[in-house]
Amino acid sequence: MKIVITGGAGFIGSNTASYYLSRKADVVVFDNLVRRGTDKNLSWLKSLGGNLTFVRGDITDVKDMGKLIPFFSNADAVIHLAAQVAVTTSVTDPRTDFEINALGTFNALEAMRASESKAKFIYSSTNKVYGGMDDIKVVERKNRYAYASLPYGASELQPLDFHSPYGCSKGAADQYVHDYGRIYDLDTVVLRQSCIYGPRQFGVEDQGWVAWFIIATALGKKLTIYGDGKQVRDLLYVEDLVRAYDMAIHAGENTRGKIYNIGGGNDNTLSVWTEFGPLLEKLFKKKLQVSFRDWRPGDQKIFVADIRKAKKEFGWFPRTTVPEGVSKLFYWVTANKHLFG
Repeated sequence: MKIVITGGAGFIGSNTASYYLSRKADVVVFDNLVRRGTDKNLSWLKSLGGNLTFVRGDITDVKDMGKLIPFFSNADAVIHLAAQVAVTTSVTDPRTDFEINALGTFNALEAMRASESKAKFIYSSTNKVYGGMDDIKVVERKNRYAYASLPYGASELQPLDFHSPYGCSKGAADQYVHDYGRIYDLDTVVLRQSCIYGPRQFGVEDQGWVAWFIIATALGKKLTIYGDGKQVRDLLYVEDLVRAYDMAIHAGENTRGKIYNIGGGNDNTLSVWTEFGPLLEKLFKKKLQVSFRDWRPGDQKIFVADIRKAKKEFGWFPRTTVPEGVSKLFYWVTANKHLFG
C-alpha cells in the first residue's frame, strides 16, 4: 500500500505516517517544516524505520506540488492534512490563511487531476464550517453549555456558515474537494473533524488547547481562559482519527464522494475549563491558577458532532474515552518536556 500525506510532519500527519509505517506501507510525507515541532516529528518518523520518503515543499507553490504528481499517480490514498489551523491566526492574517487552506487545497486537487490518480483523496476539514450555529438554541448549565434540542450533536445536514477567515478558507476547500469528486471523477472524502488531541501535538495558546493546557502546566507557564470556561467541545483522540482515515480508505465506493463528521461525539465531550480544570488538577496533583479574558472572535459556546453517519456507512466510532486520552497525552508531555524548550 502507498500513502501520500501532505502536512505529514505535523501532529496528525506524523501520527498517520507512523500508523502506516507500522503496517509496512510505503509512506510519502510532504511538508514545508515551518510549523513548530515538525522537524522533531520528522526526525521521530525517520527513527521508526520502514519505507519513508520525505518531500520538502509548500502546498501554496505550484512547482512544489508538481513534485507530488508522480507520487499521486500510483498512490492508493492521499491524505491532505497540510493547513493553517488557528482561527486567531486567520483573523490577524487572512491572506496567508486563504493561500494555505483554500489555494493549497486547490493546488493539491489540480495535482491529483494532472496525475490521473485513482487514489482515495481524504480531506481534513473542520467543524468550523458550521460557524456559530446561531439558529440552534444553547442553554447554560452549571459547568457547561448544552444544545437545547440536538441530543446527538450537529449532523452533516447543518447549514454551512463559515463565520471566520479560517472557516471560509477551510470551507471553500471542503466544497472544492467535494465538487472535484463530482466534476472530475476523483475519489474524494471530506472529513469534518472536531477537536483532535494526542501525542506529538505541539499545542500553543491559539490552537490545540487540550495539549497547550497540559504543556503550559508542565512547564510552569500561566494559563489564560478566553470566555467563561464553560465552552464545550467533543474531543477525539488522534489514534481514533487515524483509524477513521484508514477505514474510510478501505470502505472503497461506500465512502466515495461523501462528507462525514468525525469527532468524539456526544459521549466524549468536555468543557474548556470548568470540567477540564479539575481533570488537569487531578493529573498534576496540584491546584492550578488561571486568568480569564474576553471571548475570542468566532468562538462557539458549544460544538458537538453527530457522528452516526460514519458509523452507519463505514463502521467507525471512537474507542478512546476523554479521561483515557487526556491521561495518555499527559504522560507523553511530561515524559518529553525536553521537546518543548
